[in-house]
Amino acid sequence: MQTQRRPVSLPRRLPALHPNLYALGAIALWATLASLGVSLQHVPPFLLTGLALVIGSVPAWPLARQWKVPPATLALGIYGLFGFHFLLFIALRHAPPVEANLVNYLWPLLIVVLAPLILPGMRLRPAHVIAAVAGFAGAAIAILGRGGAGGGWSWGYLPALGSAFIWASYSLLTRRVSPFPTAAIGLFGLASGALSLLCHWALEAPAPLQARDWAMISAMGLGPLGAAFFLWDKALKLGDARHIGILSYLAPLASTVLLVLVSGRTFSWSIAAAAILIIGAAVVGTSGRIGKRPIRSQK
Repeated sequence: MQTQRRPVSLPRRLPALHPNLYALGAIALWATLASLGVSLQHVPPFLLTGLALVIGSVPAWPLARQWKVPPATLALGIYGLFGFHFLLFIALRHAPPVEANLVNYLWPLLIVVLAPLILPGMRLRPAHVIAAVAGFAGAAIAILGRGGAGGGWSWGYLPALGSAFIWASYSLLTRRVSPFPTAAIGLFGLASGALSLLCHWALEAPAPLQARDWAMISAMGLGPLGAAFFLWDKALKLGDARHIGILSYLAPLASTVLLVLVSGRTFSWSIAAAAILIIGAAVVGTSGRIGKRPIRSQK
């Protein structure tokens, strides 16, 4: 009698794709985050963060049986999801949005640079450094080259920098904790959203929401604060953090283009120059076999 073969896949799992495709899906969704945040800047930040994160966790509720994670892992998830978005929304309100977006998009560079410090067996090579610098230069040109810099210092740049560090360190530290199911991202979002709503109740004045507000918050929750997290987690578990970090430089370009459209400004040569730098950096940084340690399989 033949022995039964173990099933190749489990139901409700994300399909098997190249890790970079998962990352690109998350990046495409995150490109809409700044524009949505600016459009919803009249909503108190704790309330906006809480509602969007709770809504984003809803698709994972049927998989709640997979939410059993150690307390340290849950704390890391709250640190990443709650900390990053709260600081980003604060930055978008207290600094020029385009410039704050640039500072926030230091996180791909931080992922590349911090990977050797946080992940054992990782090391930077010249190609990584060159691609990271070129990618950030492209992001700077895309945002500042069209005259978007308003001049002057704003304290809102500090939370933007803090949000960048939080997301980079969270993305890398998920590889240091015990393996957890991607579905557990739903628990991170639900717990982070509940914490944010509690802060809203305690610290912010009540704010009435219109039907348009609910529609945009739902879009934010299901997209950049929902599906993007699951895609990003899958990419990090299957791919090379250095490659993914450099590929993430596509996000500031797309985000800036959307901000241009939302603000009604015209495109300029700087967007084309930025596209060449950013896409070139992504190609250089993600091509070739650059020594990496084996990656544990995580479901």
